[in-house]
Amino acid sequence: MSAKELLDEAMKLKPEERFTLVESLIKSLDEPDKKLDKIWAEEAERRLKAYREGKLEGIPMEEIFQEPIRRCQRH
Repeated sequence: MSAKELLDEAMKLKPEERFTLVESLIKSLDEPDKKLDKIWAEEAERRLKAYREGKLEGIPMEEIFQEPIRRCQRH
């Protein structure tokens, strides 16, 4: 069955059933990726080590949170 055929059939469902279907599909895309998690954990360790060795400078939390606020205020 093609995606178009599946969508056509799904549109025949009651709204509550479509919601359940959509929710299940979204959850299936949000499953943890162990390989990606491992890569990010290694990167975090690398950055922490560099910070502790003085090779990487930290940014104050207040500064980090201000940037998105400034961007929103421009629009």
